[in-house]
Amino acid sequence: MEIVVTGRHTQVKQRFRDVVESKMNRVTAIAPDAQRAQIVLTHEGNPRQADTAKRVEITVIAGSTVVRAEASSTDEFSALDMALDKLTLRLRRTRDRRKDHRRGYTNPVPVDMGVVEPEVEEEAPEEEPNNSPAAAVASDLGPGESVEVQVGDTPIVIRRKLHIAEPMTIDEALYEMELIGHDFFLFVNKETGRPSVVYHRHGWSYGVFEIDTPENVQK
Repeated sequence: MEIVVTGRHTQVKQRFRDVVESKMNRVTAIAPDAQRAQIVLTHEGNPRQADTAKRVEITVIAGSTVVRAEASSTDEFSALDMALDKLTLRLRRTRDRRKDHRRGYTNPVPVDMGVVEPEVEEEAPEEEPNNSPAAAVASDLGPGESVEVQVGDTPIVIRRKLHIAEPMTIDEALYEMELIGHDFFLFVNKETGRPSVVYHRHGWSYGVFEIDTPENVQK
């Protein structure tokens, strides 16, 4: 497995690289088909955030599967351990899910929240300045490209990125959401062709939002 370690706002010491190399066997033990592991170490310079000054993000690619985890702590080594614990838990869930599907088990059925119809704007929006949220979505992006725009004099930064993905079922979207460790996942529903979002509600309950235009709903 290829292991790539990079730093953001910090230099990565050789000792940290060595510890990463020695501990990534936990990943290959669970996912022997893992091809690449990307570890990003970030330093937070704000002294008020000393308890989370070091953040470690781990992304593992195994075939078409991407598993991600991150954690923050006072130092990079404890952050690495916590991120690895989260990552290996998700890898085990992935492995167990594959076993369950071979045995014919099914996942919990999500709760369909129905179609969310967009509100109709009565007035045309005013022209936004260049340093506005609209500027973040004004230009065309290629696959994998991203753009960041700061809103005026505020500390708010909007980041936009184009991600190319094949349409998938709700079950597949839930699976992807668990792998990346998020509370929601945006996808194109293979069965309806609509942009949709699956999300955690509580326990083993999930919700699904679908978006469409009033014209398409009336057809």
